Amino acid sequence: MKLATRINSFLPVYENDFKKVFEQFKQLGLGYVDLNYPEHIEKFEASEIKTMMEAHDLQLNGVALRFRREFINGELGNADAKISAHALELCKNAADYCRNAGGKVVTIWLGFDGFDYSFQINYQKVWNQIRDAFIEIADYAPDLKISIEYKPFQPRAYAFIDSMGLAGMMLNEINRENVGVTLDYCHMLMKHENPAFAAEIFGSRDKLFGIHLNDGYGLNDDGLMIGSATPFKTLEFLYYIRKHQYDGVIYFDTFPVIENATKECEQNIRMITQLNKIIDQVGLNHIQTIIDKNDAIEANQLMLAFLTSSN
Repeated sequence: MKLATRINSFLPVYENDFKKVFEQFKQLGLGYVDLNYPEHIEKFEASEIKTMMEAHDLQLNGVALRFRREFINGELGNADAKISAHALELCKNAADYCRNAGGKVVTIWLGFDGFDYSFQINYQKVWNQIRDAFIEIADYAPDLKISIEYKPFQPRAYAFIDSMGLAGMMLNEINRENVGVTLDYCHMLMKHENPAFAAEIFGSRDKLFGIHLNDGYGLNDDGLMIGSATPFKTLEFLYYIRKHQYDGVIYFDTFPVIENATKECEQNIRMITQLNKIIDQVGLNHIQTIIDKNDAIEANQLMLAFLTSSN
């Protein structure tokens, strides 16, 4: 497994010392790093980050765009042409930084492209503007994976790209091989999606470019430890990414606000290792035969098999 975790959770502990954070990652057995752009890299050239990571046997998976106060009324879809142009420029700069630091994936979450009131935005105009911006980013960096991370709400009441359906429609219109999706487990629960459904649809089309694994109760972006609230849904999700031979990084997007960040990461590693072990013990082929029966009783018996296999 290719594993990464939230660098933000470790930075306060180590007083924003990247070398100490990377050393801790190495000790935990993580192999990859995702950096927020531009907040994590403002003090470092790409070559410096690459050298620090290599010294700790780490590799940059990619960068994730983080838009701040200037963009609170929208990023790529902002009605102000200067602001939307700046958002587009940030995405291109992030792609350059990612490439130079040895990364492969640029993750774009448009947290502010959305609306809070009826009659607030021109939906078709914003749709076209965002679509065209993604086309421009994809063509600017054809050697990188450009990944759309969707979320139904927060910080806006309604996010513009809010679901697997709208993300899929957007991918269809962008029509570029190097544009796909990042699935955030909590975000899907918030939308009342079944995470495994999205893993199957995007995975079967080679459009699954990133995974943010966590857990929650569906009403908020809880960022709980893996498998703590919905273990069977997590098992099903892991089954489908295994089925479609996802070879990207699994990013632990959990929020250790009260918990010790190192211990939480260790628990996430233990949990995902155990869940994958359970899938192996029951068997991918057997799981598929149960799915093919389309029988709720058989599916419930499969969950019993998962429980007994872990003993």
